[in-house]
Amino acid sequence: MGTTVLSVLATEIVIPVCAVVGIIFSLVQWFLVSRVKLTTERHGSSSSPNSNKNGFGDYLIEEEEGLNDHNVVVKCADIQNAISEGATSFLFTEYQYVGVFMVAFAILIFIFLGSVEGFSTKSRPCTYDDQKMCKPALATAIFSTVSFLLGAITSILSGYLGMKIATYANARTTLEARKGVGKAFIIAFRSGAVMGFLLAANGLLVLYIAINLFKIYYGDDWEGLFEAITGYGLGGSSMALFGRVGGGIYTKAADVGADLVGKVERNIPEDDPRNPAVIADNVGDNVGDIAGMGSDLFGSYAESSCAALVVASISSFGINHDFTAMSYPLLISSMGIIVCLITTIFATDFCEIKAVKEIEPALKKQLIISTVLMTVGIAVISWIALPSSFTIFNFGTQKDVKNWQLFLCVGVGLWAGLIIGFVTEYYTSNAYSPVQDVADSCRTGAATNVIFGLALGYKSVIIPIFAIAVSIFVSFSFAAMYGIAVAALGMLSTIATGLAIDAYGPISDNAGGIAEMAGMSHRIRERTDALDAAGNTTAAIGKGFAIGSAALVSLALFGAFVSRAAISTVDVLTPKVFIGLIVGAMLPYWFSAMTMKSVGSAALKMVEEVRRQFNTIPGLMEGLAKPDYATCVKISTDASIKEMIPPGALVMLTPLIVGTFFGVETLSGVLAGSLVSGVQIAISASNTGGAWDNAKKYIEAGASEHARTLGPKGSEPHKAAVIGDTIGDPLKDTSGPSLNILIKLMAVESLVFAPFFATHGGLLFKIF
Repeated sequence: MGTTVLSVLATEIVIPVCAVVGIIFSLVQWFLVSRVKLTTERHGSSSSPNSNKNGFGDYLIEEEEGLNDHNVVVKCADIQNAISEGATSFLFTEYQYVGVFMVAFAILIFIFLGSVEGFSTKSRPCTYDDQKMCKPALATAIFSTVSFLLGAITSILSGYLGMKIATYANARTTLEARKGVGKAFIIAFRSGAVMGFLLAANGLLVLYIAINLFKIYYGDDWEGLFEAITGYGLGGSSMALFGRVGGGIYTKAADVGADLVGKVERNIPEDDPRNPAVIADNVGDNVGDIAGMGSDLFGSYAESSCAALVVASISSFGINHDFTAMSYPLLISSMGIIVCLITTIFATDFCEIKAVKEIEPALKKQLIISTVLMTVGIAVISWIALPSSFTIFNFGTQKDVKNWQLFLCVGVGLWAGLIIGFVTEYYTSNAYSPVQDVADSCRTGAATNVIFGLALGYKSVIIPIFAIAVSIFVSFSFAAMYGIAVAALGMLSTIATGLAIDAYGPISDNAGGIAEMAGMSHRIRERTDALDAAGNTTAAIGKGFAIGSAALVSLALFGAFVSRAAISTVDVLTPKVFIGLIVGAMLPYWFSAMTMKSVGSAALKMVEEVRRQFNTIPGLMEGLAKPDYATCVKISTDASIKEMIPPGALVMLTPLIVGTFFGVETLSGVLAGSLVSGVQIAISASNTGGAWDNAKKYIEAGASEHARTLGPKGSEPHKAAVIGDTIGDPLKDTSGPSLNILIKLMAVESLVFAPFFATHGGLLFKIF
């Protein structure tokens, strides 16, 4: 078996130190963002030694054009406050409802898992080794409940902190855009980095502390310890589901309402302050794309770590109590934080952006640099933290594995993530032909635009699915289900950079909105639009990562569930499994129908309210009267809180009902079916929506000869593009991203409840 180069003591120091370094780095980035003042002091940020870098010196556009500097700053600060207050009040309302669910579900976990052995406090034979005695089922019930609550609270915190940082940075990005596009880019990117590093470091630190605290009670019973830790992933993902669905409904109801009445009917620009839905739209970017995305990626990270730890605990790492090798997934994440830190410094301090066309390449470089560095990092960790050979649990047998094989498993996941990211970019960026073709189809109206967009989405599924298939085959061949779990971790190892790039998009979008509402120069709006267009593509890349990692995480959890439920094989030809398979494949459609309808009905109310205000408030179109923003914010809030409950209930109750009444075989079919169909729909929905959005921006920007023939804003092709963008909004920001939570959440929930299902499940088949 051999020993590891890295000692147990070193492991116990390295993991928390890397997490703390990540937290400190994010605070430093936040401090640098905070130096841009939202007051009328001149050159708030020009005291830094690099003040002339990334911004052609520090003169302001307003000085050049003779506009009043003071009023602009005050307006920006006011608008930022309105957005921040709207986002905070929505999240507090949402978390009150989610908090009730959290407590109820925690009680459910305790009752279900405690009843496995009739709430007995006696030790029991271990699941995978009858000769050894393990802690009682009641202990698993208590500790699973605690880890569920820990995961849920960390997930909520991740989303909330992300939203706070984004609303803090949006107006600062707008003000920096007066000095040049490079300055604005740096502020938006730094703010994204604050969120990325806080989330990655907090997720790692809380998990590490939980494992060490649980170890005090569990002692040598690592099998029971890591089974209880799976609750952490369940908590993270269940909160992410509500964050994603609730936030997605909020943001898209406002967006669709604002676009349809404002742009198509009234012919006023996007984010025009006369539009009553404009504040709700900007609030939505923060609660959906930032808070929702933060919770979602935290959930993926927590689950892939838990899946890997569960399988490792019943492999030679766990049997021999080798803590360093056991901590391999946590060490990968620790290395990821350090790699992303180096990558971020490269972006903010060595990479100078002078022109608009350099923005997107700069963001892509981030992904490439972090992936290349991480490959080296994984090789180092695999060499020092793993014995040269060991065994991995593989459905009842132990499989011999070498350390270089695990390195390849993580590496293949990491590079598959990059491939998925770049394919997503190719299909959603308006620099390439697919989106330009969609824009061109707007010549003949909205119908052809919709047809082209749908075709693009379906086609964009092909390469990502092959990338996921190859990574599954390679990692399973080398290291069974553990290989797949660490491949998912590989894909998520650069999560800090991924999230920084992802959060950058909504921050830039908000910055553009604030520039428009504050009545700033059109040249500033051009700069923020350029940042936003690049952000749109990076958001699509982020969603690609989230979906790809969700597929791998879900499969790893599925494997852990099958092992825990003591199913030797899942035979598709048996009716029990096949009915599960076909019903599972239907669930993503049912779920998407619910979320799409929710956005549609909320948008309907929003459109009616915006129309009412334009028709009844005298002087609104002339800019003489202020619209009633608060009513639109209330419509979005009420709709999203009410509408997030049915889709959430569908996902949370399905495994419980199927497992209890139909048993583990049928449940394994449901999990496989939902994974296979959910991934395809999620990728196509996200990419279709992203392509429609960027086709509209392509026409609006008019950067090429081709784009100018389709424009300008307000032309018939542009109106057709706006309709396509509006249809794509719920696809790319509500249904698509929520589906990856559906496939992960059902799998992790099944794993947590597996002891109960294996003992008491399948009631209907027992009766008949």
